[in-house]
Amino acid sequence: MAKKKAILPEKWQQEKKALKAVQVAFDLGEEIHLSIRREAVDKHLNPSDLIREILGLPVNKKPQRPRLSISLSPDDFIFLAEKFELAPDDKVQIKHKAAEALIEHALAKPQTRTDE
Repeated sequence: MAKKKAILPEKWQQEKKALKAVQVAFDLGEEIHLSIRREAVDKHLNPSDLIREILGLPVNKKPQRPRLSISLSPDDFIFLAEKFELAPDDKVQIKHKAAEALIEHALAKPQTRTDE
């Protein structure tokens, strides 16, 4: 019996292309690294989009959801649960409280304008 080749939905076909991409890291020194990151912030881009722009590569024009992310280990969840007085397995509430802490931190700092 011959196996029938599955046809992927169009959305998944695009993701299949992305899987073939190769991650390239540039070790250019701290001064260059900070310069590119600052310029990216000033242009409301992420650093990888600015690098693509600088190199003349196509940049995804679709606006991306601005978000910050970190990786949390099980020990990190335990620490944050204790800090926020929550159960360690209540990851949704831990994330919510962490987001509130980030907002509070950002609002407490003097705001600098990058578009002047």
